[in-house]
Amino acid sequence: MSPANDLLQGTLDLLVLRLLARGPMHGWAISQRLELVSDRVLQVPQGSLYPALHRLEAQGWIVASWGTSENKRRAKFYELTAAGRNMLARERTRWDRLSAAIDTVLEEA
Repeated sequence: MSPANDLLQGTLDLLVLRLLARGPMHGWAISQRLELVSDRVLQVPQGSLYPALHRLEAQGWIVASWGTSENKRRAKFYELTAAGRNMLARERTRWDRLSAAIDTVLEEA
């Protein structure tokens, strides 16, 4: 992660949960989708992404299973659990409140 993306470290779990809400994805696809959707602003190196995936799995918010990727390679696919959906909703609400507060300070200060 670049220094410009320091805030991402605190929001990586939220972003991963949101991407997985679309359906199961393997790690490389998560990384690529995040980069694509953010117009290449958010680029998460494997050294940050995979620990986040393991952390989310340990929390019970995602589950992993082996499958075959679109390029016919064996890959671990991650999927949101019901607990993960609940966490996503809570974290999204928290993020919306935080970003609204930051917007207010930036506009009013």
